[in-house]
Amino acid sequence: MKNAANALMNRVEFPVLLAGLVIAGCLWGFEELMEVARASTPHAFDTEILLAFRQPGQPGVPIGPLWLEGAMRDITSLGSSAVLVLITAATIIYLLLIRRPATALLIFVAVAGGQVLSSLLKVGVDRPRPELVSHLVNETSLSFPSGHAMLSAVTYLTLGSLAARFLPGRVTKIYVLSLAVLTTLLVGVSRIYLGVHWPSDVLAGWCAGFAWAMLCWLVARALQRWRGQSDDA
Repeated sequence: MKNAANALMNRVEFPVLLAGLVIAGCLWGFEELMEVARASTPHAFDTEILLAFRQPGQPGVPIGPLWLEGAMRDITSLGSSAVLVLITAATIIYLLLIRRPATALLIFVAVAGGQVLSSLLKVGVDRPRPELVSHLVNETSLSFPSGHAMLSAVTYLTLGSLAARFLPGRVTKIYVLSLAVLTTLLVGVSRIYLGVHWPSDVLAGWCAGFAWAMLCWLVARALQRWRGQSDDA
């Protein structure tokens, strides 16, 4: 048994193993957060964090200087459907112009599939927006999971991993992927600051988005290997 496990570990590359662990961990985390979302009363974890972003005793007034609220609105727009569609469309058109239709199709499937999955999860859980604090932006859709958090993770991580494949040096690859992760995290935090999501909504969006992005990355990697083997045959 030990020899078989060692042989399997030797055959599986570390990035693939790490992606598998990320997917498994994110799916477990999403399942746990779904139980929180389906509870009849808000979890203390959600209420305490949400109120921590507001002035004590003033649920309608966010913490920080006046400019911070405007900055958070700007940051949250990075995860809006309009911005993500624009970025995705521009990337796909560029890939078509340089004659990489397979990569363009992969990005379309990853982002569009993430959008469909997010909508289905929202309907399935059917959690309303938090009413504990005032909303600093207008939202009409359901709350769980956060679509901004999920789709920013899907889009920026997918594009970041794609860009990293063509960049020279490990430092530049790490920089681009770190920038994608940082942008995703900032978008999620902005949703809590603006009062339109429970923290568990955002965490679930990150979990689902990271898992979907890693799954798409594994599929792309497998297809690339398969195409390479087909070309060699």
